[in-house]
Amino acid sequence: MNTRTEHPDAAARLIERIIELFEKIPHCLIAFIARFSIAAVFWKSGQTKVEGLAIDLIDGTFQLGVPRLADSTIPLFKSEYPVPLLSPELAAHMAAFAEHFFPILILVGFATRFSALALLGMTLIIQTFVYPDAYPTHGTWAAVLLYLMARGPGVLSIDHLIAKRFRAV
Repeated sequence: MNTRTEHPDAAARLIERIIELFEKIPHCLIAFIARFSIAAVFWKSGQTKVEGLAIDLIDGTFQLGVPRLADSTIPLFKSEYPVPLLSPELAAHMAAFAEHFFPILILVGFATRFSALALLGMTLIIQTFVYPDAYPTHGTWAAVLLYLMARGPGVLSIDHLIAKRFRAV
């Protein structure tokens, strides 16, 4: 047999096998990494807006206290983060709350799809009104959030435990 005709078949089979291996990557792994990563993005942003509470599991920062807006937060919303229809004070409080509350829910996998929807809405507002040139970053966030909305948080989540409990009834 001619080696020229066998080589493309062998290459095609190798590519198919590699694709089959990729397709075996479990959803629970992808979902967990997606949850951890997107939660970290929003949590870290929220941490820049508050004082009195600082938690970063990666660098070991751990300061418990009553969170309050940092002195620089409202001026930032007046100058750099203006959002139509909301006062800078209200927008600052809403953003700081959302960037802490929804990442916690996503991280533990509770109300994951709805929390992802909330952060997707926030991402769209940021893209539209604050940083319209940051579409590559916001597109990445949107893709992760849409994945979580479409596929859910995976088996390593409170949502899964709740669904499992109610299916058993």
